[in-house]
Amino acid sequence: MVTSPTPALAGAHGWDQASSIGRDAIVLAALGYPALQGDWKGDKQAALGMGSAFALTGLLKVTVHETRPDGSNRQSFPSGHTSVSFAAAATLEKRYGWQIGVPAHLLAAFVGVARVKARKHYVRDVIAGGLIGEASGLLLSSKRDARTQWVPWGDTHSAGATVALRF
Repeated sequence: MVTSPTPALAGAHGWDQASSIGRDAIVLAALGYPALQGDWKGDKQAALGMGSAFALTGLLKVTVHETRPDGSNRQSFPSGHTSVSFAAAATLEKRYGWQIGVPAHLLAAFVGVARVKARKHYVRDVIAGGLIGEASGLLLSSKRDARTQWVPWGDTHSAGATVALRF
């Protein structure tokens, strides 16, 4: 008897688990890679970028109150898994280059797709989370041993960025 392979069908719960594993893996990479390099400034920047994405996402979730596609609660917008994943990926890419950044971004994108497949988010939630995370990671990290650095700033009246050049 010959049998043909049957494609595995993941249900919403399987996608939910996969997205959590992907998020946890990329967070571990964003904190672990700098630690293995002895780059404690990189660890601080990764923590700051991911923490900022997490905080802004949490604030928006309790402000917007969008119901999730599965109806489980009203914290759909934006995707926290995706924002933290993209913050981690952006930090890794900016600090260490595309060789680690591209795989990190592919994993972050997988997390976003999995959140939609798990029926936890709409596509717009994932896009917003990705933008928040990417901005947090890029704005709050610097290239390792960079000669040029820009620092965002803001107060109650204005915002901007300062550029510092080392010669």
